[in-house]
Amino acid sequence: MTTTESNEYHPRWSPDGKTIAFEATKRGLTDRETTMEDTHAWIANADGTKRRDVGAGIDNRQGAPEWTPDGSALMFTVQERGNTRLYRVPVACGASDKTCPADPIVRERGSVGAFSIAKNTVAYALSTPTDQAELYVRVGEAPARRLTDLNAAVLGGKTLADVESFTFISNDSKFEVEAFLTRPIGLPAAGANATPGAGRTYPLIVNIHGGPHGQQGAAFNFKNQVYAARGWATLMVNYRGSTGYGQAFTDAVFADQDGNEGQDVLYGVSAALHRYPWIDRNRLGVEGTSYGGQLSAWLITQTNIFKAAIPTAAITNIISYNYMTYYNQYEAMEWGTYPHQGTLMDTLLQRSALRHVANAHTPTMLMHGENDNDVPIAEAEQFYVALKDVGTEAVFVRYPREGHGVRESKHVVDQIDRSIKWYEKHFPAPPKS
Repeated sequence: MTTTESNEYHPRWSPDGKTIAFEATKRGLTDRETTMEDTHAWIANADGTKRRDVGAGIDNRQGAPEWTPDGSALMFTVQERGNTRLYRVPVACGASDKTCPADPIVRERGSVGAFSIAKNTVAYALSTPTDQAELYVRVGEAPARRLTDLNAAVLGGKTLADVESFTFISNDSKFEVEAFLTRPIGLPAAGANATPGAGRTYPLIVNIHGGPHGQQGAAFNFKNQVYAARGWATLMVNYRGSTGYGQAFTDAVFADQDGNEGQDVLYGVSAALHRYPWIDRNRLGVEGTSYGGQLSAWLITQTNIFKAAIPTAAITNIISYNYMTYYNQYEAMEWGTYPHQGTLMDTLLQRSALRHVANAHTPTMLMHGENDNDVPIAEAEQFYVALKDVGTEAVFVRYPREGHGVRESKHVVDQIDRSIKWYEKHFPAPPKS
C-alpha cells in the first residue's frame, strides 16, 4: 500500500471503510533510527493513494490518530510546551491549508495518554502536576469530569509540590527556551521574592530529560515530588532538540550533540538562580537518564558548579557507543554522516565526556542496567575508570536484569534512596538563617 522511504504507524480504518488514518513521518528510510522528525496525523485512500498530512497546520509532534464516529475529523495528541494535549482536526485539512481549524479538546496542564471516542463523548487519561494518570470523561461541550482517584491511598494526605514554568533566551540568542521548576515543600509564599541571605535557602536538582527529542513539563514526576518533600527544588529544561516547540527547535540539535543544548541547560540554571534567590547556588545537583545522562556526564566536564552528579544510562564516548548499540545508524542520522566519513570521528571524540574527563571534579554516581542494549553498560564502565584515574570521587551502581533505565520496583526505590544519600553526602550544610 505504501512505497515511501518514510515511516507509517498505527493505521485506522475510517467508519465508511474508504480511508485510512495513520501516524507518519516524511524523511528518509533511516529516520527510523532517530526521533528528530515530528510525527503527524495523515490520511490516505484505502488503496494507499492521495496521501495527505492532516496535521500539517500544527507544527508539533502528534500521536496516533483516531476517527470521530462520523468520520469527519481525526483526534490525536499533540505535544505543546511541556504539555500533551488532545486535538480534533477535520479531515479536510492538509498541507495546502495552514489555517484549517484545530480544536484543542483537552488543554489542561499535564499530559494526555490513551483516549477513546464514542458519539459525542471522549474518555481520556490525564496526568497532572499533582497526580499520575487518572480517567476523565467529557460529554459534548460540558466540562470534563474526573472518574477515578486511583492513587488516593498513596498520595492522599501528602502535600504535593507545584510546578511552574519560565522562559529565558539561549546563549546564541536564537531561541526562547522554557524550563519547569518544581518548588520545594515548605517554601514560604514570599520565598520567590526573598533576597539572598534573608531566610532559608533550598538545594536545586537539575533533572535532564532523555531523547534528546522529548519534553518535560507539568505532568506528574514522582522523583521530583520525592525531592520536593525533602525541601529540594527541581529544574527541568526543555533544551533545543526537545519536542513540543516546533520542528525547527527539535532540529536545532542536529550535528551539535553536547553543544548548544548543554548550554541551554546551564543558561536555565543561571536563569533560575536569578529568578529564585532562595535557591542555594552551593547546593546544586545534576542528573538524567539516557540522553539526560549523557548531558549530565558532559556538563560536569564543562563546569564545576554542581556538587554531585548522577548520570544514568549515559553515553560517555560517542564513538564506542556508535559501534556497540543496536541503534547503529542513530549518530549518522543525528550528525548527517557516518562517523568514519570525513572528520566526524574527531568531532565525536571532542563532543564526548570521556575526552574531557580530566576536567571532571564533581562527585559522580553512575547508574546503569546490565542488560542495556540501547546504551551498553560499557559506556558507564569506561567513564567510571576514567574518573578514578583522574582522582574524582565516583561510585558505579549496576542493576541486574535491567535494560535501558530502571524498571523493577525494588530497583526504582533503591535508585531514589541512593540518589538522596548521594546528594546529602555532598551538599554542604545549609547556611544558618
